[in-house]
Amino acid sequence: MHRRKFIMAFGGAMVAWPLAGRAQQSAPPLIGFMNNSAAKGSENLKAAFLQGLRETGYIDGQNVTIEYHWSDGKPDRLPGVAGDLVRRRVSVIVATSTPAALAAKAATAIIPIVFETAADPIKLGLAASLNRPGGNATGVAQFNAVLVAKRVGLLHDLIPTAKVFGMLVNPTDPRTDTQTKDMQEAAQALGLQLHILNASTEAEIEAAFASANPRFPKEAFRVSCYMDGELQEVRICFDKDLSPRACTASAGECGAGSVEILPVR
Repeated sequence: MHRRKFIMAFGGAMVAWPLAGRAQQSAPPLIGFMNNSAAKGSENLKAAFLQGLRETGYIDGQNVTIEYHWSDGKPDRLPGVAGDLVRRRVSVIVATSTPAALAAKAATAIIPIVFETAADPIKLGLAASLNRPGGNATGVAQFNAVLVAKRVGLLHDLIPTAKVFGMLVNPTDPRTDTQTKDMQEAAQALGLQLHILNASTEAEIEAAFASANPRFPKEAFRVSCYMDGELQEVRICFDKDLSPRACTASAGECGAGSVEILPVR
């Protein structure tokens, strides 16, 4: 499902659940919206969320108030945001990324939490089971993480003679341990070696690629990101004779913050 439609359904069907019991309050219920990305570049997801709410009768500024919090790709900011929302006793916390959902879950066992994640919510500790989530959290999961191990098989099919592969992961991402374990099990089943490269910033990603390719100078790698801090590409620069060379500066520099490496979609 296209993620915009996914968020639209998420906004309408799930958030209406905790708001229904608060509709008679004198003041409109307050929704605390959390996401690990940046506001700029996420306008379509915000619009889809608002549309989903409208379809169930909730309109921002009329019978509900929404307060948005974006961490700009820096998940370490989210626990503070979640703690502030809990202290202010918001009606519901909407967490539309895995780091935001985990921060909200750690902050409260009382305030309703509605989450969206691409990972397995049971393994993350967000839900006890799919049919009976339990606790104060519910939501929707895309289960894109189950496709991670299939990439090993795809690489093996594309290059059947290769026996060693590398996997670049962000050690600060809560999905990393599960995805790494799944990839390693898939590699072992095929008799392959999997080397794990840890990196969470632009400089660390470039260094990881340089260490895996010692014949290339570090300057031959250039990392670019989308506006919200998500990894866009790792560029490898060559001369016309295919000799590695230093890359030139280009648009899409990631900056000094953490880079978000998304699971396969």
